[in-house]
Amino acid sequence: MNEDFLKNIHRAHFVGIGGIGVSAVARLMLARGVVVSGSDRGSSVITEKLENEGAAVFIGHEASHISEACDLVVYSPAIPKDNPELVVARERGVQTLSYPEALGMISRGMRTIAVSGTHGKTTTTAMVAGVLVGTQKNPTVIVGSLLKSGTNFIAGKSDLFIVEACEYQRSFLNLSPEVLVITNIDNDHLDYYGTFEGIQKAFAEMVAKVPAHGAIVCDPNDPRVAPVLKNTVAQIIDYTKENLAVKLAVSGDHNIKNAKAALAAARFLNVSEDEALSHLAEFQGTWRRMEEKGKTETGAFVYDDYAHHPTEIQATLQGFRAKFPGARIRVVFQPHLYSRTKLLLEDFAKSFGDANEVIVAPIYAAREANDPTISAEILAQHIIDEQKVPGLRVWAMLDFETIEKYLRETETANDVVVTMGAGDVFKVGEHLLG
Repeated sequence: MNEDFLKNIHRAHFVGIGGIGVSAVARLMLARGVVVSGSDRGSSVITEKLENEGAAVFIGHEASHISEACDLVVYSPAIPKDNPELVVARERGVQTLSYPEALGMISRGMRTIAVSGTHGKTTTTAMVAGVLVGTQKNPTVIVGSLLKSGTNFIAGKSDLFIVEACEYQRSFLNLSPEVLVITNIDNDHLDYYGTFEGIQKAFAEMVAKVPAHGAIVCDPNDPRVAPVLKNTVAQIIDYTKENLAVKLAVSGDHNIKNAKAALAAARFLNVSEDEALSHLAEFQGTWRRMEEKGKTETGAFVYDDYAHHPTEIQATLQGFRAKFPGARIRVVFQPHLYSRTKLLLEDFAKSFGDANEVIVAPIYAAREANDPTISAEILAQHIIDEQKVPGLRVWAMLDFETIEKYLRETETANDVVVTMGAGDVFKVGEHLLG
């Protein structure tokens, strides 16, 4: 842990404290006895947990939330530059760091295992953490979801730091990994990178940061990954050659690949294969990754998943179809971002082949302004036009209340309802169970 950075931090404030990444750094500060406050635009499961753990959480953003004694402000990259809390902190000369910058500061002086990739990095990070925690390696862990223990942070006592490394806006370049895991590289975040080659360039820069005594765990034969490895001085470990001689508790071919990557990373860190396999076999998944929420009164299963890219959707639904071969799989999909939906429209349209029914909810805009040239209705029509699955039913519905009413009226005990997307679509499943 970078003690030089942390030793003078006594009071820290987090703008966007409800974010899955920012909240993990807040937890790290709480674990070290720092007085923590934070703000967000609304309350959530995460903010409620943080309050229970001792943080002061404000709903809404006001300059008055920054204490005169504040030593550090950490903010989500999604926060605008004119946020009143950021403005007053900078006027007072308070140290302000984005979440990626804070991760970089924390990781200095630690043996960092950074798990990157367009898909699978959250699950793979959690798998690596499960193995290293289970084998008494005592790592510090920051993961971009909630573990089954209910937290996204584990306070360790060793010099190992396991962290999910996000490529968005080149955030992961703040880290200096000894071990870099690349699960895959796909065409996401094109609103920022512009081209797929731009994404590869960022990964190549990340690869170049791994020292000669370190390792890059990847599939070097993947044509999208191979070009980013050209200038590496580190050892390249091909995770596809790992023998995963256990049955996983989580389903899907994508999770087999994730587990192989975790196994390869653990082996490099001197964990025995038998121990690593034992802990991987026990892995139960994370929050919003094929997460079972419960059963309705009718007997229908309700699951929730964070998938919001066509490749993720396809892989996740393949996992559900393998788990429930005879069920009626009903997907409630909430597209995430106008730009992503428009750029990947044709890919989205072809990604629901393992579903029996797709209900498209309104697009979750997040950081973007409304774009009338793309909508749930347009996506639904493209799914109808492009999908060749006999009997696939596709609808666009204008609000969650309508979706919930329709599902209640039509559900059977043979249904598996999957809420899917990076926004707040999980509320549909919770209401069905409530």
